[in-house]
Amino acid sequence: MKHSSIIVRALWDEEAEVWVASSKDIDGLSVEAETFERLEKKVVLAIGDLLELNGQAFDLPEIPVHIMSEHLAKVPNPRY
Repeated sequence: MKHSSIIVRALWDEEAEVWVASSKDIDGLSVEAETFERLEKKVVLAIGDLLELNGQAFDLPEIPVHIMSEHLAKVPNPRY
């Protein structure tokens, strides 16, 4: 693989109340968890499995995984 790391996007699904992770770098990665900490653990395990299943290879002893999170917070407007 040409990349030296894996980028994972984690978004908060307010309706389902879970974090959802996916990545363009790893085919088939779709993981969800109630907390970000649990999501990170699931992502790491899933990536290891998917790298083997997809036959993807990195020329590194350890593969850096960047989990980029996004969560929209709302502050009540005191004027309403």
